[in-house]
Amino acid sequence: VIGVVIGKTDVRSFPDRKNIGTERYTFGFTIRDSPTYFINVQSWGREEYIRSLSESFRVGDCVTIENPLIQSKEAEREEKFNPVTPSCYKLLLSENHSMVKTSSCYDTDTRLLSLLHLPVKDPQDYYSLGDIVANGQSLHGRVLNVLAAVMSVSE
Repeated sequence: VIGVVIGKTDVRSFPDRKNIGTERYTFGFTIRDSPTYFINVQSWGREEYIRSLSESFRVGDCVTIENPLIQSKEAEREEKFNPVTPSCYKLLLSENHSMVKTSSCYDTDTRLLSLLHLPVKDPQDYYSLGDIVANGQSLHGRVLNVLAAVMSVSE
């Protein structure tokens, strides 16, 4: 699978239920290869493997994923923590079988670069900041998709 990385989570660790006293590490990312299709990728493993893999690419890089495990996703549980994707599958990376290679999008396919700026939600499923200000009372307590631009970042 070749695509551009459009999102990425931080590395996290969890107690390993099989090996008490040890930790398992994970991180995830989302890749896109067309305006319509994108998929979440999850990787679990030893700390060294996960940290090294996570540091090997960033959002905006093009990646080639070799030998991922394709698995049905549990939509309700997984989409709490990952972007909602149009696929009913996810990709799992394994230290022993899978490989992620990075390359320049210019080397791979310049069309992939334009996918970075496309929203992942239906354009009719957004509220603008103006809508929220104007209708804030009636929207109270609802979960909304917001389409806005970041003007500045500071402490």
